[in-house]
Amino acid sequence: MNIKVITGFILLLLATLAWFYFSGEKSIPVRLISVSTGQVDLTVSNTRSGTIKACNRSRLSLPIGGQIAELFVSEGDQVKKDQVLIRLWNKDQQARFSEAQARLEMAKLTVVESCYLADLNKREHKRLVGLAKKDLVSADRLDTASTTANISVASCSKAKASKDSSAATMQLQKAILEKTELTAPFAGVIAEINGEVGEYITPSPSGVATPPAVDLIADGCLYVQAPVDEVDASKIQKGMRVHVTLDAFRGEQFEGTVSRIAPYVKELEKQARTVDIDVKLIDKEQHKKLLIGYSADVDVVIQQQKNTLRLPTETVIDGNKVLLYKPSNEQLVLKEFTPGLSNWRYTEIKAGLTDGDRVLLSLDVDGAVDGARVSVAE
Repeated sequence: MNIKVITGFILLLLATLAWFYFSGEKSIPVRLISVSTGQVDLTVSNTRSGTIKACNRSRLSLPIGGQIAELFVSEGDQVKKDQVLIRLWNKDQQARFSEAQARLEMAKLTVVESCYLADLNKREHKRLVGLAKKDLVSADRLDTASTTANISVASCSKAKASKDSSAATMQLQKAILEKTELTAPFAGVIAEINGEVGEYITPSPSGVATPPAVDLIADGCLYVQAPVDEVDASKIQKGMRVHVTLDAFRGEQFEGTVSRIAPYVKELEKQARTVDIDVKLIDKEQHKKLLIGYSADVDVVIQQQKNTLRLPTETVIDGNKVLLYKPSNEQLVLKEFTPGLSNWRYTEIKAGLTDGDRVLLSLDVDGAVDGARVSVAE
């Protein structure tokens, strides 16, 4: 055969193959995911970010104004219940309290003196009554002894009343003195202090908010408060399981239970009406790494299905369709299925798909539509 003919035939064959290659349908690389068995929860989520809060938190202020004489704590210190945190200058009040204590001691001694004398006069009167029966004492002397005994009894009672009055005065001065000291109502950590030694503290006027002298947070007890839509609030009950996630710990999930449902609806301008729920975190060991004020999201488990067929919700189209991969012809086929429970992570499959079926994972791949020829990417 002529070499030119052979060369021409080869060139024609290559051209034909090139035409088929470039004009033929190209396969689209896609990622697939398999239908599997697992747990699917029907959940209610918060409408806005929730917040990590302390079970006890007090923004403490002194009830009276004065100059700070002693500051016993610093920010970050651990304190015990009833520990003194701040003391104002109070030497004048200490003097009044000491005076009240002294007057109380004097009143106690007066009671002892008056009541001993009353007992003595009563015994003397009793003795004279016995002598009077034998006509050994005059009537005038007996009358004088009786009067003296009665006066002594009254003086004893008066002394006791005076002692009670002195005790009340001392308690009053003690209460006024205690107003010059700020104490911790519970054990916790000092989050903030507003004031230094020598500065003057003024209590907040009625209706005017001023910074607290000390912000005290109880340690060892945290909870999450989050708002849910009023429509979903009726589905929630105390004790329901809650999945908690935090932006500060991405990929980690905290478990909790609903501990409180607010008995009223919040109406905020330009926002949906919501109901606050409190979630108690179960694992107290996790509390150690959480900070007050962290933002948190909650998913309250309303219903749960275990060991059921499921798919990632992101693969579902219009709530009941997926792009199923057919390995026989390497094509995607739009497939309907019967959904069950669903949340933002997983959707339950009641019928229409089987365990091991593979579907398109990312719906935003260009050209990955019903009937498209695809190649599976790892």
